[in-house]
Amino acid sequence: MTADIRIRRRTLVLYSALLCLALLAFVSTNSSFQCSDTSGVGAGVSHTRGADADADPPSALPPLPRPQPLTHTRSGCVPRERQHDPDLPMIYAITPTYTRPVQKAELTRLAQTLMWLDNFHWIVVEDSDTKTPLVESFLLQTNLEYTHLVARTKKNKQLKPTARGVEQRNAGLDWLRKNLHNDDQLNGVVFFMDDDNTYSLQIFEEMRLVRKVGVWPVGLVGGMMVERPLVDSSGTKVLGFNSVWRPERPFPIDMAGFAINLHLLKKHPNAVFTHKVQAGYQESEILRQLITKDELEPLADKCTKVYVWHTRTEKPKMNEENKLRAKNPKGSNDGLEV
Repeated sequence: MTADIRIRRRTLVLYSALLCLALLAFVSTNSSFQCSDTSGVGAGVSHTRGADADADPPSALPPLPRPQPLTHTRSGCVPRERQHDPDLPMIYAITPTYTRPVQKAELTRLAQTLMWLDNFHWIVVEDSDTKTPLVESFLLQTNLEYTHLVARTKKNKQLKPTARGVEQRNAGLDWLRKNLHNDDQLNGVVFFMDDDNTYSLQIFEEMRLVRKVGVWPVGLVGGMMVERPLVDSSGTKVLGFNSVWRPERPFPIDMAGFAINLHLLKKHPNAVFTHKVQAGYQESEILRQLITKDELEPLADKCTKVYVWHTRTEKPKMNEENKLRAKNPKGSNDGLEV
């Protein structure tokens, strides 16, 4: 065996030894980590540290809070358990809804915003004679605090055809008046929350400040980028509104642009919505029974921020579905809830 071959073999042995040492060091360093299946076979893997995992290193900065809205289980995702703070005003949001192809999609989008809120009660009112399985099942899965009601829209040729949501909002108001009585229960606001709008979490924190009626801008409504209250230089008094459509309305404001304190609502038991006014006047109808313009409270940084948008989901094109159902009445969603 030549000297050159012996040198090469020794070099190979040396490199092999170094590699083994490196692997042993890596395994030793990471031996404190372990993976365990906490929910049975296929339930998922959870990564945990050893016994001292909960102890912060001496020089470590305090960890930033990480909200966990969902808990993953074998059956799906369960929203987090919300906290109830007795000092935090409660929000009661009344949402009229009706059966249509996009109903579940709209409610899902809205619920995934609401699951981040504490001290929140959702009053969902269907335009129906009975509770539909879709909405009933959906609400049960949200893990939100809710009340499920039904109120069919009256069919009467003398009623204003474009005044929508009247019976449903009134049903929600009736439930509040029958179920909230003492001061603790009345520590909060009512908000008329349509299911096709888009809401920032900030708008809910704003409305908790309402003492009588709070108002704020609403984006993408009235044919404008934003409709908003016009306030004085101090930002504490509403002088008017920038609405262009029917500016003569007593309160030219969108349904998503105000919230009412529950104490004020309780003091006016007859304040309701009505079919006697035309579309666009429902907001004015309820507010005129409760307050004057001078008493409105500008919120959302003196009405300079937009935290809610009057979005509407595009009506889906069902041409092919209609053709399919002409041949097969069951349709493409046979056996599926969409």
